[in-house]
Amino acid sequence: MSHYDVAILGGGSAAEAAGELLVAGGRSVVVIEERYVGGECPFLSCMPSKALLHAASSGMSWQEAVVFRDEIAQHQDDSGHAKTMQHNGIELVRGRGVITGPGRLLVADHVIEWHDLVIATGAAATIPPIDGIGDVEIWTSEDALTLPEQPGTLLVLGGGPIGCELAQAYARLGSEVTLIEVADRLLANEPKHVGEILTEALRHDGVEVLTGTSVERVEPDGDGVIVVLDDGDRVEGDRLLVAVGKRPRTTGLGLESLNITPRDNGALEVNGQGRVAGSVWAAGDVTALAPYTHGANTTARIVARAILGEDARLDLRAMPRVVYTDPTVLCVGDTTGGTGVVTAFADVSDTARAHIEKSRPGRVELFADLERGVLVGAAAIGPHADDWAGQLVLAIQAEVSLQDLADTVQAFPTYAEPLQPAYLDLIRQRAERSG
Repeated sequence: MSHYDVAILGGGSAAEAAGELLVAGGRSVVVIEERYVGGECPFLSCMPSKALLHAASSGMSWQEAVVFRDEIAQHQDDSGHAKTMQHNGIELVRGRGVITGPGRLLVADHVIEWHDLVIATGAAATIPPIDGIGDVEIWTSEDALTLPEQPGTLLVLGGGPIGCELAQAYARLGSEVTLIEVADRLLANEPKHVGEILTEALRHDGVEVLTGTSVERVEPDGDGVIVVLDDGDRVEGDRLLVAVGKRPRTTGLGLESLNITPRDNGALEVNGQGRVAGSVWAAGDVTALAPYTHGANTTARIVARAILGEDARLDLRAMPRVVYTDPTVLCVGDTTGGTGVVTAFADVSDTARAHIEKSRPGRVELFADLERGVLVGAAAIGPHADDWAGQLVLAIQAEVSLQDLADTVQAFPTYAEPLQPAYLDLIRQRAERSG
């Protein structure tokens, strides 16, 4: 039996971020992880997907891309992360942790006692209940980012960030790709222009994009698969990649022993400090609040600070949502518009930088609060938007006034230049409506 001030279930980025702060604050910390220390991001998702996208845009062959991808993913060797964790003073226990009651959990036959428990078990790919899907071999993003096989034809189910990124990467590397999305556009949770521009970009790369289309059933076809669509069309492929979302990992943890019940979507409900109940906390994808690595790090730091007695609060108003396709997408804040909100567009394609680089089309939509005169949301798609649109994240977080934003000098020639006239447009609209 071992006792720790804080036990963290799950050894991903949230555990790393929280653990480091907690140890620095004088707490004894143990992390329990049954798979990869460091989580999925370095080995199965973020890093290998960005590596594959870079390889595809750099003209590498599939074989070269796989070598590069696997090097970036450290060949799924988590020893470096484990050593860093232990170097930072965090105890590491490998295995599956199951909560057995207040203040106790079990890893194999090892009993661990805790004062505070942080649940950071992440999320797993969701497989939709489509007729016949259990009769065929399917891929999740993990398969697409670890296996050496390149399908001649790849069917991608889901037009969210993962589906779009992998569709583009595989298409650029030589696969024939069909992307199927039930919503009427890609990235359906973002403003319309984002999905429209991205659709054209994917089609330019050879991806057949089918939006507003659902799958009725899936059938085996030798070593391949046939997808039957809602209009009766049949699409054949060598592999079916399912990328329709993820579900928090909360089953089998023993939460019932603490009288904790996840929400219908599997997520743990937390308060503004990340507290689930009593001395139980949650951070990262298991909360479904900000399902990104930077979201996991942010929520984990808030939890750690709260455990240390600080009055730290979750503030996700300016959490960036990024899709690393070409062109890149960065959305942040509230982009739904509505009463009391004014909007302005900026065309990235008209910049001198776009003319020089002959880049793909891009556009930014800004959303401002009419009464307060500050940005509340932004949706950018364009070359390197993940870099130059970062100022929009800061503007929303710090509630910078529209006038200060308009007075900020945008360097020439950059993709950020059109932001200035867009800020001025928002100021004009605000004056007209208040006058």
